[in-house]
Amino acid sequence: MSDKKFEDLHFPDAPRIVVKPPGPNSRDMCQRQDILESAAVSYPKAVPIAFEEGRGATLKDVDGNVYIDFFAGAGVLNVGHCNPEVVEAAKQQMEKLTHCLDFPTPVRMKLTEEILALLPEKLRNNAKIFFVAPTGSDAVETAIKLAKFNTRRIGMISFEGGYHGMTAGALTLTANKEFKKKFMPMIPEVHFVPYAYCYRCIFGKEYPDCDFECAKYLEHVLEDPDSGVVEPAAIILEAVQGEGGSIPAPDKFIREIRRIASEHSIPLIDDEIQAGMCRTGKMWACEHSGVTPDIMTISKGVGGGLPLSVVVLDKRLDTWEKGAHVGTFRGHVVAMAAAVATLRFIKKHKLWDHVAKLGREVFLPRLEELKGESKYIGDVRGKGMMIGVEFVKDKESKKPWPEIVREVQKACYEKGLITEVGGHYQNVIRFLPPLVLTKELAETGIDIFAEAAKGVEATK
Repeated sequence: MSDKKFEDLHFPDAPRIVVKPPGPNSRDMCQRQDILESAAVSYPKAVPIAFEEGRGATLKDVDGNVYIDFFAGAGVLNVGHCNPEVVEAAKQQMEKLTHCLDFPTPVRMKLTEEILALLPEKLRNNAKIFFVAPTGSDAVETAIKLAKFNTRRIGMISFEGGYHGMTAGALTLTANKEFKKKFMPMIPEVHFVPYAYCYRCIFGKEYPDCDFECAKYLEHVLEDPDSGVVEPAAIILEAVQGEGGSIPAPDKFIREIRRIASEHSIPLIDDEIQAGMCRTGKMWACEHSGVTPDIMTISKGVGGGLPLSVVVLDKRLDTWEKGAHVGTFRGHVVAMAAAVATLRFIKKHKLWDHVAKLGREVFLPRLEELKGESKYIGDVRGKGMMIGVEFVKDKESKKPWPEIVREVQKACYEKGLITEVGGHYQNVIRFLPPLVLTKELAETGIDIFAEAAKGVEATK
């Protein structure tokens, strides 16, 4: 699909600010939300805007402002807001059948076939699909349960900076202390090892001359009888970390983790919930390294905006009996219809090529140039349209600067660009736009970000 064709999916006048955000209607709705909803609501606290309509990679708020969306619902809207093909498929399914637990249906069988056909090559003909309840956290919980059932072991190994969800087990595997410090313990024997966060290597090494000390540390933990870590039920990782700061691990690191897991007969769970579905310029993030996991978790972008969650498992792990894992909304047929349309849209337009090209030719070069001009941008990284821009107080000490990031985020939305914040220290601006973004919208969005960053820097 050409950029010209993509243009039809978006609001034609983005960005357009008619009243300084947050406008009066947005402020009123956010205030009402504070009164009526739980204090746990989070996103409007950072970006106090109420949205009314979305198209492609653009959003309109209740005050009539139109924004370029570099957030995409935390990576959900990969084929864009209200993709016409997805909307039509969901509407047609709504008129036929909306819910039937895990009974087979034509759309369920179509989706199963579509997913299997798009899996990494070595898994494609050796996998089974398991539809679970609607969220990514549910997929992670299922993967934990499946690994423990097969290995009869208790513990898990996760990575520093990893994010796997907010339910009890998934949250225990999530690295962020702030998320979980008031809710521990949840599941026992979860151990964290270093990820290949090369900008902040905890071993003081420089990539590529580091000999992957981070992977070696995992090997040490597993092989040293006095490491304190009992052989785990599984190892879970993201090939590109999301909430940890859009951190793409070197491909060799991922291959080393696969080797170590295989040599110790430990199932490897690849969390593709955010990094999958073409986000990194390949269908699945693990394909960059050529690694084949034992279990994959898929959610977010697969449903085209509707909630759907999938676990892909190697056939040899399909050892449990009927009813071993259930859920009322496992495989909701309307979301399944949307998912079939989403996957067909992706294949028809070879969306992975578009994503890889925009990342390689627009996002990373422009942001690297901005980094060279900035006193406070310490690192620019990413793959495809999963990009992180890390702000520091000075480039030599690399001291994180989360406060400036919030100011830059605010300046961005005031100018018509929606962004996300993440990273170990909440000092990373993250770009996760819908993958139907045009080159023109990408360049305009980066221009807005550059103007916002330079404007905030000028006040420091």
